[in-house]
Amino acid sequence: MSLIDKAIAAVTPPESKAARTKARAKAREIATPGSWFEMALNQHLEIEAAFEAVKKAKTHDARRSAQKRLATLLTGHAIAEEAVIYPAMASHGEKMRTELAYQEQSAAKGETAALEELDPLSEDYADKLEHIRGAVAHHVYEEEGTWFVKLHENASAETKARLTRRFKEEFVRYMGEDAIRAAA
Repeated sequence: MSLIDKAIAAVTPPESKAARTKARAKAREIATPGSWFEMALNQHLEIEAAFEAVKKAKTHDARRSAQKRLATLLTGHAIAEEAVIYPAMASHGEKMRTELAYQEQSAAKGETAALEELDPLSEDYADKLEHIRGAVAHHVYEEEGTWFVKLHENASAETKARLTRRFKEEFVRYMGEDAIRAAA
């Protein structure tokens, strides 16, 4: 982790696990089964599990394999959000949050790609992985705690149906049909 990253982390400590759990529980309560919102929540769980798989992998090859799965899942999820959900947020009065969402996901993709430059069994790799995981956890907290909740509450039934159809299409286009069955 760079000095700048460490300084930012010190000034903006992450939200607590309890706060993240509370936000997710509220999001789960209001997400309609089968909706874009539920799909996004399920993908967030998959992403968290993928981070754990990378962390727990003990060999060079196992870690690289788990890292590839994590990167693919992060990218597929990001593409679906960036193509469908973020534009809807912007059209529902959340332009500033939308810009932040794009920036955070862009940074996560770049940092994840940077893992490929590091020895997967090194301390630098473990530090960078944890930094990425923390940034993604905070991003997920923002989505589950406010961003997606507001969109869900403010969008019409017609808009929600369109978002659900398109979110699934974009995710499947990148990840394949099996990804949706696995997340269900």
